[in-house]
Amino acid sequence: MNYLIIIGASMLVSMVVSGMLKRRFTQYSQIPIRMTGAQVAEAMLRQNGITDVRVISTPGQLTDHYDPTNKTVNLSEGVYAMNNVAAAAVAAHECGHAVQHQQAYAWLGFRSKMVPAVQFSSNMLNYVMFAGIFGVFSMGNPTILWIYIALFSVTTLFAFITLPVEFDASRRALVWMENSGIASSIEHDRAKNALFWAAMTYTAGALGSLAQLIYFVMQAMGGRREE
Repeated sequence: MNYLIIIGASMLVSMVVSGMLKRRFTQYSQIPIRMTGAQVAEAMLRQNGITDVRVISTPGQLTDHYDPTNKTVNLSEGVYAMNNVAAAAVAAHECGHAVQHQQAYAWLGFRSKMVPAVQFSSNMLNYVMFAGIFGVFSMGNPTILWIYIALFSVTTLFAFITLPVEFDASRRALVWMENSGIASSIEHDRAKNALFWAAMTYTAGALGSLAQLIYFVMQAMGGRREE
């Protein structure tokens, strides 16, 4: 029951934050500026002296990301082609990651190094969960539970390391937007608000993951005391 409460509370917070994020981006998508998302990204890269990163369009919604392996800023179709405050904020944020990469930002480097471990842990968590569901072993087994905690700790740590990376990318984006004159002061404030709610989705996810981890540790410690 306690676990269900934690999961339910985490989902509720995530839904509230996601709903606010969608409302803000829908609202700010109605405010035009003079450049498309692609043009904003190209300008930010150029003004930061980055010439080896391409800006490309990627299918879908909320698919925006920076890929350090092939040095591409991938913007969703709407962000790439639209000229509004929301598109500009997203494009500049993703370019913030490119600037981090160029300047060897420590948290981004640490996050990138963790990716293989996170992928392994995520896959193993699925195997352990499915095996427990189908009765291969009991999730109440202390050894299995500690293995699960160790794997879950890796994904939780990754979620928290992601936070400074995302907040810093938004900070870089907003500073550049202000200094470059891309947006007026009012538009800048709206872009800041949109990026704040985007960052809150990462924060809610990290806190939810931490709450689950604490629950599992308490369960394991409780089982040890009973022994």
